[in-house]
Amino acid sequence: MTGVKPVGECRDVYEFLDQVRMRPGMFVRGGSLLELQAMLHGYRVASEIHSPQAVLDFEHAGPFTEWLWPRLGYAHASPMGWAIEVMKAAEASGRAGIDLFFDLLSEYKAERSPEAR
Repeated sequence: MTGVKPVGECRDVYEFLDQVRMRPGMFVRGGSLLELQAMLHGYRVASEIHSPQAVLDFEHAGPFTEWLWPRLGYAHASPMGWAIEVMKAAEASGRAGIDLFFDLLSEYKAERSPEAR
């Protein structure tokens, strides 16, 4: 994880999420995963407008969400979306949704890293 830096210096969505993880109260009101999901949707829209490669990782059928469903016990994508399902799983385990999201994201990134292959 990188240190605290201005959002404008983030190279990609994952560096941005590192910043959110370090200071969730600054970025996500009340730790709401629905707000984070909306923010990531906005990130995707902006990346689609400003760069040739849109960041689709957190979309309904994106790489992260496809990875996530089996982790949460689903055979198929939930129509409710990843934020709702992570919040439900967190509530069932007595955890904050945003904490579970970032734990899952760390696991996802670790499995996808070149060192893991």
